[in-house]
Amino acid sequence: MSSQAPPTEPVAPQPAALAHQTARLATLPQPAWLHEEVARRLADKLDAIRLTPRDWVDWGAFLGTGADLVAQRYPQARRWVVEPSDALVDRSRQSWEANRSRPWWSAWKKQKPPVVRQGQPWPESWPADGAGLLWANMALHAQPDLDATLKGWHGALAVNGFLMCSGLGPDTARELRALYQSLGWPLPTIQFIDMHDLGDALVKAGFLDPVMDMERLTLTWADAPAMLAELRTWGGNVAWGRFTGLRTPRWRERLYKALEDHLRGPDGRLRLTVEVVYGHAIKPLPKVPLTGETRVSLGDMRRLIKSGGKPA
Repeated sequence: MSSQAPPTEPVAPQPAALAHQTARLATLPQPAWLHEEVARRLADKLDAIRLTPRDWVDWGAFLGTGADLVAQRYPQARRWVVEPSDALVDRSRQSWEANRSRPWWSAWKKQKPPVVRQGQPWPESWPADGAGLLWANMALHAQPDLDATLKGWHGALAVNGFLMCSGLGPDTARELRALYQSLGWPLPTIQFIDMHDLGDALVKAGFLDPVMDMERLTLTWADAPAMLAELRTWGGNVAWGRFTGLRTPRWRERLYKALEDHLRGPDGRLRLTVEVVYGHAIKPLPKVPLTGETRVSLGDMRRLIKSGGKPA
């Protein structure tokens, strides 16, 4: 396959490849270590928030992790789980049963959280005004249509409800992408979204004053097989320009050697950059334009009345 320069704009995952990788990730014995670490860092950002949700949505709960961290902050809030596939719906249900001994489990009054597959209607018990928090850890880069997902997150929240989200940023695996390009190989990853582009997308979806943040981590491994094994727990290659055939053992050995030659740092370990993008935003009161005849949906009217707000 010919050499392919990385595109300059973020590229969404290829849906069929994303579905394949999601099915594979659903078989992992446990979520990726990186996702757990990012969940801890995202939960630390809750310190600055004074809102206390009564209901919260755990989006991509099994792979994203963080349920115990959020439950420790809001022990009385009811948890709702959304998963992208039936297999992950099952994993979330199994995970809840397996965590009965955790302290936060009893804090939830042993109330089994409803688990919904992404795209399905909410249960009848869903709060009429929406949830107070939507938690989506390491979910941004795993959405085939991020704009549509952000609109869905906005719709799931109550007025003054808040979003906490994270995902991989554009500097992630930059060394690996440069190596692939130098060898004339297709893309090894999608182009991850920049935090400024994410902020713009949140505003477009209807969120107010998004707060964006990012940090770069440098991860190291003893050798190439260990590195690639961990990368597979984050999710496989879902780029549109990826190589779609089967690789040979000879190619794999060539990849191992290239990684050893180009990614080994002064300490003798292979090094890779990971950029993590964080987003926080509030769902504001709906703005109702005033004209000769103003029409307001029943749901928006209820929210306006409850909040004491006036059409803008």
